[in-house]
Amino acid sequence: MGDPSGTNVDPNTDWYAWVHDALNIQKGVVSGDLPENGMDYWDLYREDHEIASKIGLNAYRVGIEWSRIFPTSTRRIEVGVEKADDGNIERVDVDDRALEELDKVAEKEAVDHYRAIIEDLRERGFRVFVCLNHFTLPLWIHDPIAVRDTKLRKGPKGWVDERTIIEFTKYAAYSSWKLGDIVDNWVTLNEPMAVCEAGYMIQFGFPPGLNSFKAYKKAARHMVVAHARAYAVIKELDTLRADEESHSSANIGLIHNVVPMEPFGKGNKPNVKAADFMDRMHNHFFPQSVTRGWLDQNLNGVKEKEEMKGYLEHRLDWLGVNYYTRSVARGRRSIMARLFAGIPAIPEMVQNYGFTCKPNSTSADGMPTSDSGWEIYPEGMLQALKAMQRYETPLFITENGLADATDDLRPKFINDHLEVLERAINEENIDVRGYFHWSLTDNYEWAEGFKMKFGLYEVELESKRRIERKSAKTYMHALER
Repeated sequence: MGDPSGTNVDPNTDWYAWVHDALNIQKGVVSGDLPENGMDYWDLYREDHEIASKIGLNAYRVGIEWSRIFPTSTRRIEVGVEKADDGNIERVDVDDRALEELDKVAEKEAVDHYRAIIEDLRERGFRVFVCLNHFTLPLWIHDPIAVRDTKLRKGPKGWVDERTIIEFTKYAAYSSWKLGDIVDNWVTLNEPMAVCEAGYMIQFGFPPGLNSFKAYKKAARHMVVAHARAYAVIKELDTLRADEESHSSANIGLIHNVVPMEPFGKGNKPNVKAADFMDRMHNHFFPQSVTRGWLDQNLNGVKEKEEMKGYLEHRLDWLGVNYYTRSVARGRRSIMARLFAGIPAIPEMVQNYGFTCKPNSTSADGMPTSDSGWEIYPEGMLQALKAMQRYETPLFITENGLADATDDLRPKFINDHLEVLERAINEENIDVRGYFHWSLTDNYEWAEGFKMKFGLYEVELESKRRIERKSAKTYMHALER
């Protein structure tokens, strides 16, 4: 299960600055809801773990906040950095001296608190998956307001800055050094393509809110390299097996939001090309880079010799698939798109399918839609798993859920998606090792704030009381089957 944001909130992140920014609130870029008024998992984690046990869960996904561990810069701590012939970072060496220096500047209370959270889960028999980065960056890595207001002329610039790769690798190394004895299952990044697309290309409420295809491509490349470098240092430093049943002391994955891309009017050539381009860019760019070493920088889908990177391949032990719904695409022909982005048509998402529907309505295909206007499309989960099967790693569904405050749609949603998952495993022979529903309790849904209710349990924001929804029992009964 996920770990919703807490009341004891860290003010040192880019997202904290972003959702508190007066201009963002005024323009409706963010909801105006503030995370410090949230669910308080930080203090109430034992209560949430008890709820998860009651439902019958056996695995739990928990995130570490980079800026809680390192609220101040680690840039002065030197590590070995080697670059490949193409200029990308191919090695970051975090030696014992660097780890000791990092330990001096780390926030020990936060490290101890994360250890207590993980140990509480382990004592209850949960298999723990620890995610190192779920969107947020320390302010000393990324000042989203400065970047937005100067259009990337001033920073710190986050994932657009290559130095972030080095600092992320230090953080990953330190985390695995301090917690590796109680963690076997690591996640480097959650939904990196969402960070790049929503932050740098389509202005979807994510910091820094730019509209730059060039910045998007640079951020995506840097996140790929950051994953590969973090993978290497975790493998090197986490040598203690926490659980007897683990096949490795460091089983390292990536969580990827997979969106099946369908062309509008399947025989329409521009629409097919637009859907194919979106599929390559969003769904395949990242996993193919860190499994096959193919960094398709021009996104043309043609494997060119100079795009094959040995320092990226075989850097994935398993892949987490976040699945919510599909997208339906059409292509608008554009000479400018061909000249500046190298694509024949500008892809556009067709309204009233996938993520672009009216809330609490029906899609163009007659499917119900959630409070967020997302089409409920269970068949897409099978499409997503089939698409990722080609990378020949074990798969997990790491998020699957919907915003449904009244809990009218969620029980059927759960049963329908679990039926599709059963088909994927039993009929399609897809190697799916687990399923995580999103989420256990209501959470702070980023730019949308508290409005979207994803929880099996409602949370009263004032009292922090957890209230069981009927879908919690649906999920419990599904697990008993």
